Amino acid sequence: MEATDMDVEEKEPILNSNPIKRFGLKNSIQTNFGDDYVFQIAPKDDWTSMAVSLSTNAVKLYSPVTGQYFRECKGHTSTINEISFLGASAPHVFYSCSSDGTIRAWDTRSFQQVSCLSAGPSQEIFSFSFGGLGDNLLAAGCKSQVLFWDWRTNKQAACLEESHTEDVTQVHFVPDHQNKLVSASVDGLMCIFDTSGDINDDDDLESVINVGTSIGKLGFLGESNQKLWCLTHIETLSVWDWKDARIEANFEDARSLASDSWTLDNVDYFVDCHYLGEDDRLWVIGGTNAGTLGYFPVSYKGKRAFGSPHAVLHGGHTGIVRSVLPMSSMGRGPIQSPSIFGWTGGEDGRLCCWLSDDSFHPNHSWISTSLVTKSPKIRKKSRFQPY
Repeated sequence: MEATDMDVEEKEPILNSNPIKRFGLKNSIQTNFGDDYVFQIAPKDDWTSMAVSLSTNAVKLYSPVTGQYFRECKGHTSTINEISFLGASAPHVFYSCSSDGTIRAWDTRSFQQVSCLSAGPSQEIFSFSFGGLGDNLLAAGCKSQVLFWDWRTNKQAACLEESHTEDVTQVHFVPDHQNKLVSASVDGLMCIFDTSGDINDDDDLESVINVGTSIGKLGFLGESNQKLWCLTHIETLSVWDWKDARIEANFEDARSLASDSWTLDNVDYFVDCHYLGEDDRLWVIGGTNAGTLGYFPVSYKGKRAFGSPHAVLHGGHTGIVRSVLPMSSMGRGPIQSPSIFGWTGGEDGRLCCWLSDDSFHPNHSWISTSLVTKSPKIRKKSRFQPY
């Protein structure tokens, strides 16, 4: 099987009466061969590279501007569940956590592992986050536990094991409230902890939010990030005020609302949500099993509704999309290339780069076989494993 050039021209679908942004596929990179696929795309702070985690238990580095392949980081022995760059304090380092029970740090200059933390035998790590009042804590979500390390010394600082009863799928320190940690689990609970002192279940659990079903992903929005959005494994969406543990909006029929907002195929799943702070705008990104994506605006104040998609990405993927990395108006961070809207990765093993410039001309992908490496075929896991 070879990576082949693609010639894609997107036609603007009829989506109610609202105009949408038109996007063209710049190129498509086949990251591997066989049944391997993309889990997540994470950008470096200065956008000079992006890390891409794969079902081969490896992470590949690419340029988000040109798509150039740099090198691969290998070491995990099981599924990689999350990747993230550390930030300004160590700009060349990114971290990855895995079902092999480890969190590993990698240097993007040498492409070598520089440290490894272990949660212990028979553990799995599904999520991690950096924060704390001194910005020295590394929190990890494991099997019904939340673990803390001082990432500067690699010493374990605490273990919370009474707040959740099932796998902890998400841990996030709250932006602008770095001593607050939100954890979420398959048990349907979100817990808010204060990590400013000695951390324990009895004294530092501030509140519990019962979502009622297994939680897949969460993020923050609103002034001072006092609210959060929550996507579940049964494709529902809810918005909460985490300070008051109060629900603001609940979209139990989110897939139906999204499907009714366009004339394309039914929305089968949600990939992520994106929030633009300066405009106080929230989008949920829905996808079809055939690989088309829509950015659906979410009204969670007053009349609760989904609007017609502000953007449609069509013609790049042939399967479920796992990750979206925006680089322009609906995204985050500096725009390295004004014409690039962003990147997507999916279960077809492809990385797709999308153009946001309305003046684009359909062109051939410049991908070549020099950007791919052959990998051994592994058993394909379901979309919800890992969570």
